[in-house]
Amino acid sequence: MTTVPIEPKAGGLFAEPRTIKATGLSAGFLSDLAAKTLYYESVLSGFDLAERLKLPFHSALEELLELMRREKLVEVRGSAGGSLISGSFQYAITQLGRERAKEVLERNQYVGPAPVPLPLYAEAMRAQRIRDLAIGPDVVEEGLSHLVLSRELLERLGPAVNSGQSMFLYGAPGNGKTVIAEAIGQRMLRGNVQVPYAVEVDGQVITVFDPLTHRLADAPAPGNGRADGRWLYCGRPVVVAGGELVMESLDLNYNVAAKYYEAPLQMKANGGVLLIDDFGRQLVKPRDLLNRWIVPLEKQVDYLTLHTGKKIAIPFEELIIFSTNLEPKSLVDEAFLRRIRHKILVPNPTWDEYREIFQRMCAARGMACDEPTLVYLLDAYYVKGKRPLRACQPRDLIDEARDIAHYLGQPMVLTKELVDRACQVYFADL
Repeated sequence: MTTVPIEPKAGGLFAEPRTIKATGLSAGFLSDLAAKTLYYESVLSGFDLAERLKLPFHSALEELLELMRREKLVEVRGSAGGSLISGSFQYAITQLGRERAKEVLERNQYVGPAPVPLPLYAEAMRAQRIRDLAIGPDVVEEGLSHLVLSRELLERLGPAVNSGQSMFLYGAPGNGKTVIAEAIGQRMLRGNVQVPYAVEVDGQVITVFDPLTHRLADAPAPGNGRADGRWLYCGRPVVVAGGELVMESLDLNYNVAAKYYEAPLQMKANGGVLLIDDFGRQLVKPRDLLNRWIVPLEKQVDYLTLHTGKKIAIPFEELIIFSTNLEPKSLVDEAFLRRIRHKILVPNPTWDEYREIFQRMCAARGMACDEPTLVYLLDAYYVKGKRPLRACQPRDLIDEARDIAHYLGQPMVLTKELVDRACQVYFADL
């Protein structure tokens, strides 16, 4: 099936399509989708079917239903409450329509909102790319204000985020690399993005919207006309892939039973951040994983393969962040590291930074702590214990102390005795 040319929509890229042609989908594709929907629902009003397909009734869908009625795929069975409004008419699938739906379901069982054609999706992702955002020092400081980071680290992170391309965060575990990456996507990349329920290419459907990945946001008030219901207004996505990442999860996931696709991680991350966490600990070799990103990083286009063998070009408009606790040079050679634009060390906190983190965590956890007790902790378990500082340790130690105090029925006040008990558990020599 060939996607029809997209008719320019009055009101802009995300304006409601007023005709079948304006959807960018063929009448045959939409007829099949409506038939599958009615096959499961039996009878729906025009307005209810419009809600299922996320298409306007008084234009595109009314035109479609008239075509289906002429082909004897549907019939009108009265009106809800006797209303003369055409959208209230009850549409029922005919026997011929059932036979058509069964035939179509053998090829594709997708039932849901009408997808957007791939060319429209590509245009939309390019229009929402993060490289067009202006990330200045004030945005960086505000976005990371909930973390205790040095001025030097902030000044390195800012240009990396502003580039909108690639970043390598490395350093000892527990110093906030993952938290920094998530904050970049959720607090520093301003604005929201339009995400489609699904994308259509050559009659195949790729589901894109994922409620576990995409956070719904309040849509702005529409301008002239209504918005295209096939798109959802979401916060910029942050997709995290850790040690479980395999190469197969970076290509289209074809559901053999349902006969349609789920978008891979990088497609869901368009307009936001893709974090490859614990880089080097995947089952995939680091070199192979980096090789997978060479073309997308350089061309801002990724190539995915349909089960038919056809390759399709998908926009790669996201900030990709690699995070590792391992020495970068032990993972890949210099030629590969050169392709990652920004390499940033996330160091251990200084003594002053550790103290500030500790004080913030005490306040957040409702744990009282005086200066002598904090000095005792630092001296006994870091100076004398020759233990490096880690940014995660204040939170973890306070949580340990809270657990112990709660068990003993003691007030939430950090004492030397509570410090000793928490540290003995937390820093256990295993």
